[in-house]
Amino acid sequence: MAANREFQYRRIHSLLGVIPIGIFLTQHLVVNHFATKGEESFNQAAHFMESLPFRYALEIFIIFLPIVFHAIYGLYIAFTAKTNVNNYGFFRNWMFILQRVSGVITLIFITWHVWETRIQAALGKEVDFQMMERILSNPAMLAFYIVGVVFTIFHFANGLWSFGVSWGLTVTPRSQRISTYVTLAIFLALTFVGVRTLFAFA
Repeated sequence: MAANREFQYRRIHSLLGVIPIGIFLTQHLVVNHFATKGEESFNQAAHFMESLPFRYALEIFIIFLPIVFHAIYGLYIAFTAKTNVNNYGFFRNWMFILQRVSGVITLIFITWHVWETRIQAALGKEVDFQMMERILSNPAMLAFYIVGVVFTIFHFANGLWSFGVSWGLTVTPRSQRISTYVTLAIFLALTFVGVRTLFAFA
């Protein structure tokens, strides 16, 4: 009974990492990428997102609560999980370990990023191009953001591979090998978008 409950929790954890968290991450990266077209372009895109109807309900139920559950249960997995060499081999076990490490780094980064942007907006500050420009003008913060963005994207992309296994979409060695290449391509593409955006602000 307990094992079945944990299996279901892990599937929910995996699903939330893709829908809605992964979708939100991708959308957030795409919107931020407007910074590469200039200050006005980014500000227009950011203000459009801020003016969405039912914005606070969307933030709470589609973003905040799923992230909280995913993070809390993810920490439980990270500190209780063991490698499984017999089932996945050397490479996949390294991905397994990196998934747990990247999850912790991602949580730290997201917490800090929310504090610097969303919480500050609630306190009356304007979230715009100039805010991000001020933050990333500090070389240490730029390095922190680069590490945070790369690890966050890795956590999502590698999590897609795990999602396919957890939900029975990739059960054969061939399908899992193809999934590895697909998720690698997603990681590289989104990393290019994310890092390019950071340098546009910097």
